[in-house]
Amino acid sequence: MATHPPPELLPDRGEWTLTNANCSIARALDVIGNRISLLLLREAFFGTRRFDDFAERVGVSESAAAKRLNELTAAGILERRPYREPGQRERQEYRLTTKGGELRVVLTALRDWGDRWEAPEPGPPLHTVHRDCGATVHAEMRCTDDHLVPRYETALAAGPAPDTETPEDHT
Repeated sequence: MATHPPPELLPDRGEWTLTNANCSIARALDVIGNRISLLLLREAFFGTRRFDDFAERVGVSESAAAKRLNELTAAGILERRPYREPGQRERQEYRLTTKGGELRVVLTALRDWGDRWEAPEPGPPLHTVHRDCGATVHAEMRCTDDHLVPRYETALAAGPAPDTETPEDHT
């Protein structure tokens, strides 16, 4: 197996402070960083829309599902839309927003890691494929010039990136 140099550490790390208030990872975890929220998002990406289905498929109480769905809705990750079955009262279903849809790559990367390191025998229960060609889909890092970037070729840079826009998601 090839060895690679360790990742470059942020120069002068001791001269500045990264707090939870200004750390994007900490702020994202404040929104989605618990098991129930991530599993609810998994279900939303699998097409689950209705409250009872979320609670059942994630295996949590209705009160726990309600709390987390409300938090994800308040954060703009899910939105409620009314629906009515014939002869029934109007109810709400949950749909991913654009903001929520951008978490697909996060969940894909998390699943890739779980498939590699935590999957039971005989292997992962499912995988994602490219609709056009059928090949397996994995998360990867690319620079804004569209180069595939192995993790050992990354370095940290202080301050906001000059190009914070990400490619459009055509889902």
